[in-house]
Amino acid sequence: MAEKEKDRAEVEEKKESNIQQENDNQQELQIKYDELDDRYKRVLAEFENFKKRSQKERESLYNSVLGDIITEILPALDNLENAVKAECKDEKYKQGVELVQKQFKEFLNKHNVQEIEAIGQIFDPSVHEAVSSTQDENKQSQEIVQEYRKGYKLGSKILRHSMVVVNQ
Repeated sequence: MAEKEKDRAEVEEKKESNIQQENDNQQELQIKYDELDDRYKRVLAEFENFKKRSQKERESLYNSVLGDIITEILPALDNLENAVKAECKDEKYKQGVELVQKQFKEFLNKHNVQEIEAIGQIFDPSVHEAVSSTQDENKQSQEIVQEYRKGYKLGSKILRHSMVVVNQ
């Protein structure tokens, strides 16, 4: 009987040893799982940040290229505005020029390009370029009284400053 109890004790020891080994294996697996889960979350976060950075860079590049293109188009719009102001005997011709001007302005509006307000505003060197000054007691000091060339902005980026005459 002593031998049977000894065998039972050995079997119990082996069971406990196996249970302990299984617990150790589970702990190791849990640690590995946690490490892999942490790495996965970090890589996922890095990827999301990369996507956001890439999107911002694409938008910035798009706005930069769009701004360059529009800046090149603005002189043609200036010429159209001058053509509309000029006297013309052929009313159909004048309407055609006005229609082209309207299409240009719709294009600018579609791409969020805005005219910079000038006449009647207070001179702001960040959006206006003073090319001359005048004296008029009926106007405020630094008030813009005339605009030679319209200014435009795309969002907060100035595409072209307004050329203005400022009251002293």
